[in-house]
This record gives sequence, C-alpha cells and structure tokens, in this order.
Amino acid sequence: MAQVRRFDHVGITVADLDAMTAFFEALGLQAEGRMFVEGEFLDTVIGTAGARTEIVMLRPPGGGTVLELSSFVRPDHLPGSPAAPANELGLRNVAFEVDDLQAILDRLEAEGYRLVGGVGEYESAWRMAYVRGPEGVIVSLAERIG
Repeated sequence: MAQVRRFDHVGITVADLDAMTAFFEALGLQAEGRMFVEGEFLDTVIGTAGARTEIVMLRPPGGGTVLELSSFVRPDHLPGSPAAPANELGLRNVAFEVDDLQAILDRLEAEGYRLVGGVGEYESAWRMAYVRGPEGVIVSLAERIG
C-alpha cells in the first residue's frame, strides 16, 4: 500500500519575502537557499499558466522539516487576512519547540513582534505562546518544562 514516507516541508505564500525571511531567521531558522521557479513544472503543479515565484527554504538548527516561503512575481498574490483569529479555518500556525521561550519572546519583542494572547502552561509539561509575525502569520513556540 502506498503511504507517506516523511514530513518534508511546510509552504507559506507571502507578499514580502525579505520581511518574512528576517522574521524566521530571528526565530533561529537558517536560510538554505533562495531561487526563482517558473516554467511548465510550476504551471502544472499549481494550475496557473505563466507563474513565476521566488522561494526561500529555511531549516531549524540541527536539521528537521523545512519551511518554504514563496512570493509570487506573477500572477500577483491574492490578499489574505493578516488579523485572522486562531479559530479561523485554514492553516493557522507553524509550531516550533524551543529551548528558552522567554529569551525568544524577548528577542522577538525587541524586533517589534507581539504575542497573540499570553504565555500559557499546559499540565506542568509545556510553556507555550503564539506570536504574530509579518503578514499575520502566527508562530506557536513551545518549551518543554516537565
């Protein structure tokens, strides 16, 4: 029986590739490359003729699942909902386990990013917070405490 082999990457379409890349680099991810993709392959996969996109691949330190940021040169991107609440349907957050939640929150606050709510604790095992980045993307940060 055919089955999924592994989780490869998460893709997020963005308007400002530089700002979003800087946000995820501030979290500690490392850019592995930046390139343009266009042609028959892209047109076929996304179902849009004449498309061109610029992508950045980011990976957490030590390896792991890749985050792909994509910004369309053509056709132009469609607007999203940058103030979407956590209960709106669709991809709502990208989650990372971190080793020092407060230090990361302090660093992100210094960069101008804010919490969606507050810092919560789950069953004395996890401390977690949502941070809203550029274009409304929500990142879930969780520190194992128990």
